[in-house]
Amino acid sequence: MRPAKLHQLAFSALTAVSACLLSSCETTTTRTTSTRSLPAYEPPVARTDFQTVRTTAYTHSESDHLEYGRRNALGTRLYAASRPIQNASYTARALPVGASGSQVSSGQERSIASYLAPQKRKVTRWVKGKRGKRKKVTVTEYVRPTIGSAAADWSRFPSGTIFRVLSTGQIYKVDDYGWALAGRNTIDLYMDSRGAMNTWGVRHEPVQILRWGNEFESRRVLSGRQGYKHVRRMLLGLDGQHDAAAALR
Repeated sequence: MRPAKLHQLAFSALTAVSACLLSSCETTTTRTTSTRSLPAYEPPVARTDFQTVRTTAYTHSESDHLEYGRRNALGTRLYAASRPIQNASYTARALPVGASGSQVSSGQERSIASYLAPQKRKVTRWVKGKRGKRKKVTVTEYVRPTIGSAAADWSRFPSGTIFRVLSTGQIYKVDDYGWALAGRNTIDLYMDSRGAMNTWGVRHEPVQILRWGNEFESRRVLSGRQGYKHVRRMLLGLDGQHDAAAALR
């Protein structure tokens, strides 16, 4: 075989391998998914309005999330929560939430609304002054806090669960789930950058549940995705079949 032909074949093979690595070859992904073991099962904790939860962080640029981009399990956009409350005099308030469950009480909605009221924030902007010169001006504006996205096992924290991290004052809503969370009591908080994700790390945080999500809606979304083991485990958990969920590997 001529050297030119050998060079062309070698180049084609290298290109194919590179494309495979960059796109996480479908065959490799399928094989990994089918043989990948689920995480160790943890018994569910009592569903209370105030609890300490193991929290981790994730972002859309991680390899496991690249194919989904900034979309969550519901197909809507992932949002990062507003920045933490930095005031040293801030103390975590614990307002009464009411009975746990999927029903939303008027007291719960008032609690959520009180935390989402617009807050003062100082913003520095460049404006044109006299003779067209630009200068910095600090102004105070009112900004409504953003509810951040969070991922969890929907049999522990159903889709739509809204909670507040007491140490930071940030509000999150469960709208995502993940393989490593199935059968676990961990909540994964969405961050908009790797830096923020790494800074958060792993923390055991006291949280206040402002509103429990809807188990029926969670089951409806998951029912069409039973080809995935972690989804089947969550469905078993929603049905109260914890022994079967723990046995699923």
